[in-house]
Amino acid sequence: MDVSPAPGADRYVALDFANSAVTLAGGQALDLLGTPEAANRWLTERGLAPVAAGMREQCAAQLRALREQVRALIAAVVAGQPAPGSAVDAVNDAMTQVPTAALLRWDSGLGLHRRAAHPTTQIVEHALAVLAADAAELLTGGDAELLTACGSPPCRRYLLRTHRRRHWCSVRCGDRARAARAYARRTTDPVEDSPTVPVSSP
Repeated sequence: MDVSPAPGADRYVALDFANSAVTLAGGQALDLLGTPEAANRWLTERGLAPVAAGMREQCAAQLRALREQVRALIAAVVAGQPAPGSAVDAVNDAMTQVPTAALLRWDSGLGLHRRAAHPTTQIVEHALAVLAADAAELLTGGDAELLTACGSPPCRRYLLRTHRRRHWCSVRCGDRARAARAYARRTTDPVEDSPTVPVSSP
């Protein structure tokens, strides 16, 4: 199965992030952030988390939630539609939620004190901020007009066009689209070599 990065994902980790839920032929789904272990591996491969980050389901769920908001923004740009306000808020929140210092806290046992977030929480919040900032750069920069959806259903991935013609995110999707077009031509074109019946003259 080909899950190689779509065109443009090497330049924008946010595009790779948006495409981390893959729809395969036959409607089967593969979620590269589907479990804490998978999410940890995905972040580690992109230099956003150490191997032993100790990712929990809550962290993986945060990543998946931001991914859906980034996808909603990309879909709006591709369709020329207004950006969903909730998606804009989610990306802004992710970019600004990373604390730069140990925050002031109070509880009845310790009183007033300063405490940094849990190390895993810090890792995930930093990763979310990096991904959100990269998404904002992609969606507002010159490459935004090159964004398009893969033209081979049921694929749901996005890519940056390398030319004006319809494009696909992978060789697998391109082959599937060409095969579908060839099949459609065969089933709609009239049969050219059907036998002709001679007409006898009276």
